Amino acid sequence: MHKNAQVTAIIDELEWRGLIAQSTDLDALRAVTDGSITLYCGFDPTAPSLHLGNLAQILTIRRFQVHGHRPLALVGGATGLIGDPKASGERSLNPREVVEEWVARIRGQLERYYDFTGANAAVMVNNFDWTEGVSVLEFLRDIGKHFSVNRMLDREAVAARLAKDGISYTEFSYQLLQSFDFLELYRRYDCILQTGGSDQWGNITAGVDLIRRVEGGHAHALTTPLLTKADGTKFGKTESGTVWLDPALTSPYAFFQFWLNADDRDLPTLLRTYSFRSREEIDALLVSAAEKPQERAGQRALAEELTDLVHGVHERQAAEEAGRVLFGHGDLATISESTLRAALSEAPHGEVSASEVEGGLLPTVDELFVRAGLVDSKGAARRAVNEGGAYVNNLRVEDPAHRPAVGDLVHGRWLVLRRGKRTIGGIRLS
Repeated sequence: MHKNAQVTAIIDELEWRGLIAQSTDLDALRAVTDGSITLYCGFDPTAPSLHLGNLAQILTIRRFQVHGHRPLALVGGATGLIGDPKASGERSLNPREVVEEWVARIRGQLERYYDFTGANAAVMVNNFDWTEGVSVLEFLRDIGKHFSVNRMLDREAVAARLAKDGISYTEFSYQLLQSFDFLELYRRYDCILQTGGSDQWGNITAGVDLIRRVEGGHAHALTTPLLTKADGTKFGKTESGTVWLDPALTSPYAFFQFWLNADDRDLPTLLRTYSFRSREEIDALLVSAAEKPQERAGQRALAEELTDLVHGVHERQAAEEAGRVLFGHGDLATISESTLRAALSEAPHGEVSASEVEGGLLPTVDELFVRAGLVDSKGAARRAVNEGGAYVNNLRVEDPAHRPAVGDLVHGRWLVLRRGKRTIGGIRLS
């Protein structure tokens, strides 16, 4: 391993960011990362896209590469056909052609985050390549004999399933397959570190043990804490569902808004987990957030940095501009229909059918505000109008009985409603 001043600080970096949950031997790992090592984290194609939980792992690996280490980007074409056991129940097995399509999509996503050139260039790998040709007998003799069923039963997800509905042998064998991956990457690339979320600790350390038993080698395991929000809900979820990295599943606008609307209590953890800003920059943002929380400087910094990273500068600028326009600062016609649709899908919204249009006019404003879910009743809508806090397409409404015209629909389909300064909703002509 070559010496490099850049590679000496990665463990310190992860520690101050709070990104180390468990390690087999942190002092030994600190020593070995004084030189350039090869490491990996695996991503199973159990969905057509990666999500924010995966992004935390991707960026941890990226930090290693920035510090001079070589990452292997593993897509689980084999393990994705099975799925890691969940505590809640048996996974549905996806058809092979679907998994193959998802493998291609996830490979494309991972390529965005790693550097595949230079001295410590990343390498893309697929565990299907070394699993496909192994017979059942070979696998049981060469790999299975090294595993204790007693230890495997201790794993939390397995124990929970056994106490409830039981678990299939297919999912029970997942730990062997993941360990086999680590062994093969150790053999092929001298990979000595696997990282993952803390829920993967049992699987990762099983791989460490397999390398020791089969090759007499020494490998390391490192996990990061699982992220949860201060309100107790799962991180990376919104009312409309999972926050995906694929713009077709979560639009750049919705992605930007997710970070912009992050709870102040979550900000320190989110900045340290996801941002590549320095410790001094993050500390300054946290001070600003504490002194002037209404400015949301930390959330905006995160939204800008991560939307640039995941979707690109152009999409981030379009998302920012859409946000400004939706809240009254510009012409709604400048927002693309796809961005407007994505924005209003994240907000309260309702529909008006073509049969409700009379004489080219839509229902009354008070009815539209109720239908969009911005108020509970027409009386509340009338109060909002009388208090000067009701807007249609960024124009203040003075008469609750006013009926917008079909010609007012943005892109021929949408009305943007707003109550007060910050609460928007939408109406779609179906």
